[in-house]
Amino acid sequence: MQPAMTFKQRVALRAYTFALRLLLPAILLRYWLRGRKEPGYRVAMRERLGLGPAIEPGSIWVHAVSLGETRASSALIDALRLRRPEMRLLLTHGTATGREAGQTLMRNGDRQSWLPLDTPGAVRRFLLRTRPAIGVLMETEIWPNLLHAAADRDVPMVLANARLSERSARRGDRLAALMRPAAAAVTDVLAQTEDDAERLREAGARRVALSGNLKFDVRPSPALLARGRKWHAAIGRPVVLAAITREGEEAELMREWGRVQGRSPFLIVVPRHPQRFDEVEALLVQHGLRVARRSAWGEMPSAEQLKVDAWLGDSLGEMPQYYASSDVALLGGSFMALGGHNLIEAAASGCPIVMGPSTFNFAEAARQAALAGAAWQEPDMAHALRRALQVVSSDLQAIASARALAFASTHKGAAERMADRIARLL
Repeated sequence: MQPAMTFKQRVALRAYTFALRLLLPAILLRYWLRGRKEPGYRVAMRERLGLGPAIEPGSIWVHAVSLGETRASSALIDALRLRRPEMRLLLTHGTATGREAGQTLMRNGDRQSWLPLDTPGAVRRFLLRTRPAIGVLMETEIWPNLLHAAADRDVPMVLANARLSERSARRGDRLAALMRPAAAAVTDVLAQTEDDAERLREAGARRVALSGNLKFDVRPSPALLARGRKWHAAIGRPVVLAAITREGEEAELMREWGRVQGRSPFLIVVPRHPQRFDEVEALLVQHGLRVARRSAWGEMPSAEQLKVDAWLGDSLGEMPQYYASSDVALLGGSFMALGGHNLIEAAASGCPIVMGPSTFNFAEAARQAALAGAAWQEPDMAHALRRALQVVSSDLQAIASARALAFASTHKGAAERMADRIARLL
């Protein structure tokens, strides 16, 4: 049963709802405008208001907001299908890249949808049209109106692969009147680390268990890994990968790259957001690099595409291929104050990692990877690039690659643990 809210908490929820309703036209317009570069945002926009088609009740509903969460959810969904072969999946997203990646997880009878915006009307319509047996929210998706509406309808809600950084916990403390009742409305919280579990308890979650990180259970595609190794052999020289980069990081990399070009490493840059592909290519060309785009070839690059200085990774769903084609990866999102991105996929692909100073999104995985000798953390891009060049020009690369594979293999098992907990709730 959901705990009764105090007067202050009810006021906070009403204020949040009023503000969200006020901003609703601007939010929908933002999605529409973003659809200019990413057309997926203009697909089925009525679903954002809970106006999607009605489906047969009883689905297992998994919400994976973006690309990373969708990939991680694949391991959990596979484990749930083993326990419930007859299950129907309802998979919701918040971003176009997440929705596109989620299409590969669909089977007959499954459905995809946008998660409705968190207004009482939208979430009520969504729950009436879908009537799920259970809801599984991935990682950090705590939406107050959605969780309260699910509790009112006796839909158990699980926060799976849950994490809460110190930074987010401090932000949550400032909004405690709103967020504590929402966290308390979650039926089960399955935390990545003990630190996450403790912070989630302090944030108001009632039932918290330590389950590990699902990303360790996501097996990179053998076909992509094999193709990446072929690319590496064809390039024929050391390869440095700038993986999942964010705005500002490519410019910082280019400032340092000009000082090392004489040592002839090959560069691959894979930006985090597809709408920035053209911008990043222009930046590389501006700094004197000859660039080929991944989208220009199929299985293997041509002789001309192998003669350039850098490749732009302008494709989705191929990160294992980029990791397998590289000797070392500079981890995007960690050189700005953004908390870093998933380093586990790189390790599982046998690619050593060099991180910047900001890793709060994957703090425990970053610490463990460094302790295992699979990764290094440096204070800035200049030091990180020097470390990367040291790795690719020595026997250290082969040692670190083997350690990365061992590190990724050691921490598997979260999907089985989480699927067991969810199956018991069903």
